[in-house]
Amino acid sequence: MIPIRDTVRSESYPVVNNALIALNVLVFLIELSKGQDLNRFIYTYGLVPARYTVPGISTYFTTGQQVIALFSFMFLHGGFLHLLGNMWFLYIFGDNVEDQLGHFRYFAFYIVCGLASGISHIALNWSSQIPTIGASGAIAGVMGAYFILYPRAKVLTLLPFFFFFPIIEIPAFVFLGIWFLFQFMSAAAPSAQVAGIAWWAHIGGFVSGIIFLKLFQSLPQTDWERGLQQLARKHTTARIQVIHPVATGNGADLYETITVSEREASFGTRKLINIAEGFRKRTFTLNIPAGISEGTILRLRGMGRQIPGDGRGNLYLKVQVRG
Repeated sequence: MIPIRDTVRSESYPVVNNALIALNVLVFLIELSKGQDLNRFIYTYGLVPARYTVPGISTYFTTGQQVIALFSFMFLHGGFLHLLGNMWFLYIFGDNVEDQLGHFRYFAFYIVCGLASGISHIALNWSSQIPTIGASGAIAGVMGAYFILYPRAKVLTLLPFFFFFPIIEIPAFVFLGIWFLFQFMSAAAPSAQVAGIAWWAHIGGFVSGIIFLKLFQSLPQTDWERGLQQLARKHTTARIQVIHPVATGNGADLYETITVSEREASFGTRKLINIAEGFRKRTFTLNIPAGISEGTILRLRGMGRQIPGDGRGNLYLKVQVRG
């Protein structure tokens, strides 16, 4: 399953989430510059369980190096596809969690989840000398928080199936539940160690995200952070809106609601509307005129249901202005 986007739009710009993505990319560029010293760089800043559990190995590292590696491993990646996959998941799920926690609490939450995933990996791979790197443990924590916060959100998902690539909407709790089950089954498989993937770090991160979410939500938010979140607040609604219009009785006309911001209502805007009809999608561009108000009805001729003998009905969109 390849997620394309979710249906929950964040109310503020994900400043920290974007900064984390940028930092991961920057560190990856540093990795590329290491050349022949890359393996040594990975072994120094990656997470190697034996460094903490085997005295003969731990003596080769300073206390500072041991502490730094517990955090630095989550910013290293083993290749471009590894980086791309992790950052894509972070991009899709991170903005909404940052929206709920606020910028600074989200950053602390991300780091704590990454640390918890690393500790989980050490605990279950006690004497391993293989470096573990990647942001997937911390991102798993973000996904765990999303699982609690937005279980009924929809995740637009690409499902590769032989030569077919259907795109469907899957409830977030189903998508993330399947993802977690796959991690658990992979971790329990006999070939888990051979694959070289830190499955238990993913599981530990996801569970820690669920556990730590309430703790971080209970932490007080400072006036300075609230001010920053207000500055980062978005003044537009989603450029692409997925709607599920309904009909009354057996009529050909369809009815649904679209959302615009106060600024868009005042100055007008253009939206890409996607009508979800099972596996079929109808997409069109909607020009919303300036000066509309709450409750305005927009009539789109010929965009309703096709009734044999009666032609196609209209689509009526009721405007909802978000304050």
